[in-house]
Amino acid sequence: MLRHSASQALVAEHGRAAVTDAVRGVLAELRAAKQPEAGEAVLARAAERLAREARPTLRPVFNLTGTVVHTNFGRAPLPEEAVEAIAAVARAPVNLEYDLESGKRGERDAHVEELICRLTGAEAATVVNNNAAALLLVLATLAARREVPVSRGELIEIGGSFRLPELMARSGCRLREVGTTNRTHLADYAGAIGPKTALLLKVHMSNYAIEGFTAAVPEAELARLAHERGLPLAVDLGSGTLADLRALGLPHEPTGQESLAHGADLVTFSGDKLLGGPQAGIVVGRRALVAKLRRNPLKRALRVDKLTLAALGAVLRLYGDPERLAERVPVLRLLARPAAEIRAQAARLAPALAAALGGKFEVEAVGCESQIGSGALPAQRIASAGLAVRPGTDRLAAVFRRLPVPVVGRIHQGAFLLDLRCLEDEAGFAAQLARLAP
Repeated sequence: MLRHSASQALVAEHGRAAVTDAVRGVLAELRAAKQPEAGEAVLARAAERLAREARPTLRPVFNLTGTVVHTNFGRAPLPEEAVEAIAAVARAPVNLEYDLESGKRGERDAHVEELICRLTGAEAATVVNNNAAALLLVLATLAARREVPVSRGELIEIGGSFRLPELMARSGCRLREVGTTNRTHLADYAGAIGPKTALLLKVHMSNYAIEGFTAAVPEAELARLAHERGLPLAVDLGSGTLADLRALGLPHEPTGQESLAHGADLVTFSGDKLLGGPQAGIVVGRRALVAKLRRNPLKRALRVDKLTLAALGAVLRLYGDPERLAERVPVLRLLARPAAEIRAQAARLAPALAAALGGKFEVEAVGCESQIGSGALPAQRIASAGLAVRPGTDRLAAVFRRLPVPVVGRIHQGAFLLDLRCLEDEAGFAAQLARLAP
């Protein structure tokens, strides 16, 4: 059978071993079902199997869920400068840990440290594979077998049931809870400090909000207390950002540079999410403390590769031009996209989608609300627009996910809702509508 011209084409594309296995698998299925084993049919089914197996499991999708920084979709899309930087260093050896000036071994953090320090005002910086890793490294280095006071209102849980107290336990430090869920005062921290205290930790409540009768200690006051007692203050900003989001019409989100200005000795935040770069955890702060982090063997286990450093460096360089930041960093561009522009897009696409669905569903351009996602500004909603397909069912949602570039929306109030805030490739979306088969 493999001498057949069609099989030879398959061999040229997939290799003889893969084609042989596919043919054998198809024959086994046909024999088990007691079906004819016609050569052409066997090869056709083998070709389908090979194409299915060759398709990458990581695929681009249209994220029309209304969540801009969506963890399940890889969070922030990278700017072209970062994509090009990744491609450049992927193709050849690079000076990842090699100092070209001295000809000696170098430090991989050096490729981004100066950029980070320039943007945040920090003395030093290091990078690991995500913000949870950054906090783990800080605690394991500075607080192993010692106590760390944290407000009860800041004992967060992030996606996947990942909880701060559990991370602290794995780091080897002992959590000392202070205050209450809704109110924590400076005196609570002061009363918790003892001979076993290693540092004070403040955690930004980036993925939830407590309202009503509340109180929290500002970073500057906590920093003064820590320094009076000879302790460092570490601040975990979670999603983190280097831009003032108020310029995009969004509420303010604390920045690393602000926490350092308030007196924090170490600050951790994400390199993706609101910053708009690759997945990474960034630690900024005092030079002596960052040097201790680098000497911890755990740093090697948590370090990032050349692709991440290349992408992060490219994104950080864009922050040197704040006037054009919102147009060059995709996540900021999507968050700042005017609702009127999205409404116009919805009006253009509604007739095409209705025609593609063959009149079986009602399609309406509607107003809706987007959210930032990935734990940032959880109470904030952004005016948007989209396409509501009624009746909206799980079966219909599955039809959209089976398109060549899967389209993912959400079921909302009886409709399948496609929030268009993140739809920049309008032509690509419209071109595949004809392939819908509801």
